[in-house]
Amino acid sequence: MRLVSVDQEKCIRCGACIEECPTHVLELEEDGPKDVQPAVCRVCGHCVAVCPTQAIDHIRTPRAKQIDITEYTRLSPQEAALFLRSRRSVRSYKKNPVPREKIIELVDIAHFAPTGSNRQSISYVIVDDLETLKKASAATIQWLEKNPPLREYFAPMIKAYRHKGVDSILRGAPSLVIATAPKGLEKGRENTMICLTYLELFAPTLGLGTCWAGIFERCAFAGDSPLPEMFKIPQDKKITGAVMVGYPKNRFVRLVDRNPLEVTIFTP
Repeated sequence: MRLVSVDQEKCIRCGACIEECPTHVLELEEDGPKDVQPAVCRVCGHCVAVCPTQAIDHIRTPRAKQIDITEYTRLSPQEAALFLRSRRSVRSYKKNPVPREKIIELVDIAHFAPTGSNRQSISYVIVDDLETLKKASAATIQWLEKNPPLREYFAPMIKAYRHKGVDSILRGAPSLVIATAPKGLEKGRENTMICLTYLELFAPTLGLGTCWAGIFERCAFAGDSPLPEMFKIPQDKKITGAVMVGYPKNRFVRLVDRNPLEVTIFTP
């Protein structure tokens, strides 16, 4: 089945769609580009998005669903650097609940992130029930206590939880976004990390703060974890990441420095 159609009157035979196709689906013929290997198409939409004359269309990534960005004003390098460097892991949250529509905005941006071979397939579970979140923290603490090496390593955290009620697992965040992927999906964890990074970077534009739930993840990834059942993860999927979300209690007013940059210019 042919996937690509070309308006011959608009096509200028520039070859941009050929150059940008990652799997060489297209070849440039006398009457324009042709999809000579449609079976290997990754449905990335590059051919449609790059065409300067709107001459090409694709059944599975139709031009009607793409957004024109020719008038988009790009961030300056300085603005982009400030935006990226000002992102912080937020570990103190206000008690205000986050409206679900805002969380859905976050995961919507996340699902536009690039994935290996355009597999996509990352799905999300939004948890904003405080009692469930408390149970998840308690279950993670119990799991740590059952694993001697982890119990020793996280002893101060466990003690603070048991004696002072300090939750260092989900830190009182009013919402948690759990990412899942099919169990057989290659690079499911890596794709999740890219997607959740998009989510984290977008969050401040909505006035939200985020933090990777690393200890929760450690428990969730384990074979004896109680968390997949707690969150009703389907049998054919697995938890591949988790991020806390909420309104920051405190405001960061400075950019934090890093270790000196290490870079090598390779010369053969």
